[in-house]
Amino acid sequence: MTAPLLDVRLLTRDYLSHQLFGKPRVNRGLDEVSLSVSPGEIYGVVGESGCGKSTLARLVMALDRPTSGQVLFEGEDLFSLSEGALKRRRRDFQMVFQDPFGSLDPRMTVERIVAEPLHVLAPRPTRGEIRERVAAMLDSVGLSADQMQRHPHAFSGGQRQRIAIARALITEPKLVVADEAVSALDLSVQAQVLNLLMDLKEKRGVTFLFITHNLAVVDCIADRVGVMYRGRLVEEGPAHAVFETPGHPYTRVLAKAEPSIHRFGRQPTSVSPTAVSTPPSAAPVEGGCLFRDRCPLAIERCARERPDLRMLAPGRRVACHRAEEMTATT
Repeated sequence: MTAPLLDVRLLTRDYLSHQLFGKPRVNRGLDEVSLSVSPGEIYGVVGESGCGKSTLARLVMALDRPTSGQVLFEGEDLFSLSEGALKRRRRDFQMVFQDPFGSLDPRMTVERIVAEPLHVLAPRPTRGEIRERVAAMLDSVGLSADQMQRHPHAFSGGQRQRIAIARALITEPKLVVADEAVSALDLSVQAQVLNLLMDLKEKRGVTFLFITHNLAVVDCIADRVGVMYRGRLVEEGPAHAVFETPGHPYTRVLAKAEPSIHRFGRQPTSVSPTAVSTPPSAAPVEGGCLFRDRCPLAIERCARERPDLRMLAPGRRVACHRAEEMTATT
């Protein structure tokens, strides 16, 4: 088997929440998350807002430190590296942010924006080499070298995201973390950017950790998907299989909540309205399944025993006591 490019092991991140009265409370943003991403793969991470997706992205990028756990990149623990060694490593993994305008400095030209990682992370090339590499990178994302002296405000939202992608790829990274990279774009531009990412995977062999709340997008481009709920990974497997036969009630809720022309004018799901309308609490849960208060299939065992993320089928892991029943009735 090919060794994973990215290997996340039991990653946990706690945050201290200060109260007006009483003692500070510990909120768990990430709870023992383990996953691996193979070279050349697009691994999708989905879940509603507040489930820990962006916390996972920051930890994978070593922009934050975990409370416990490891992030191994090519077998090397990022949090055991010295500051200098981590900086040298950063050219191998880059990030594309959600807001294509907010992530670009409005005072800088496109040439300076795209070239910035070369100055910071790579052996400094000559000015002529920089211009050549920037022009080639802009061409690879569908932009023209003639646009290098423009500023971000002169571009559309889709073009700005292409600039952000070009900046992320300029150091020729092995891994790109895309955190809600298309959610701020309209549908037609989303399709263009998604096609671009898939082309980059095929032509350059770039590996993506693609984070989104949109299941349709993940089903379209991802090889595998991990579903997160309240900081935990509750289901993992091949993207199409997970959405066709979800093994966790929460995955089924997400899938049924996706808009569909085939369900226009009908009740979208038989799942309890509580499961859809009630946001998850940030308060810690003592024992039991984290989803049990919103789950229409909860039984007494769910209240007393937290389900482990276990193997349901080859390549499929699910954290649900009733996973076999779920897949049998889907």
